[in-house]
Amino acid sequence: MLWFTQGLCFLPAFLVIWSSTTFITSYIIAIYRRDVDIIFPYISDTGAKPPESCIFGLMTFISACAGVATIFARYKFVEKLNEEIRVVSPYLNKAGLVIGMISCLGMCIVATFQEITVMTAHDVGALLFFVSGVVYIILQSVISCRAHPLGASTFVCRTRWGITTMATLAFFPTVICAFFVKPNPSLHSHTEDEDYPFRLASAVCEWIVAFSFICFFLTYIHDFKLFTLRVKTEYAEES
Repeated sequence: MLWFTQGLCFLPAFLVIWSSTTFITSYIIAIYRRDVDIIFPYISDTGAKPPESCIFGLMTFISACAGVATIFARYKFVEKLNEEIRVVSPYLNKAGLVIGMISCLGMCIVATFQEITVMTAHDVGALLFFVSGVVYIILQSVISCRAHPLGASTFVCRTRWGITTMATLAFFPTVICAFFVKPNPSLHSHTEDEDYPFRLASAVCEWIVAFSFICFFLTYIHDFKLFTLRVKTEYAEES
């Protein structure tokens, strides 16, 4: 049996591969068209101008849908673990589900409203995505430790906490430095610009946070081999 056919591990595997492809594809196209600088542009900058904006928007929306499915499956997996032995508070599990869904909503907003078109909506969506995303992986790291060894091995727990720590530490410079960056419709910056150090620091940390999320979902693959979900259909009772 092929590894990606075991349980539901195809969900996080697809999410990781598709999300990585989304960022890399839009970056390559934007560089080829010279729409952005080669050295660490903002992720949103790589999908701000057509045609890369169309590709970025579509692929990001698909990533958000895959994220919703993966987050829900993770919620049901933890819920199943609790049926035999209550290892995790149901409220903590539900909080992880809600926060994860909010993060995916942020992704949809980012995909729909391009940076140079509707900046306010785009920035709100990006902030929603990053804040909720960081909170989500923190909650899931806590859940993993509390469910150990049923939910994850010691190595996986430590890996998730390592990724979570890196994402959390990178999140703050991303947001703080962004406040000192001036709007730049051209999407190009120069080393002599006053806000260049802040732009570079914010963009580098943004890439770190984004790929930290991807790496975190990568750790789900082994867990998702252990279960599957089924939809049960029943007739509605007539009154």
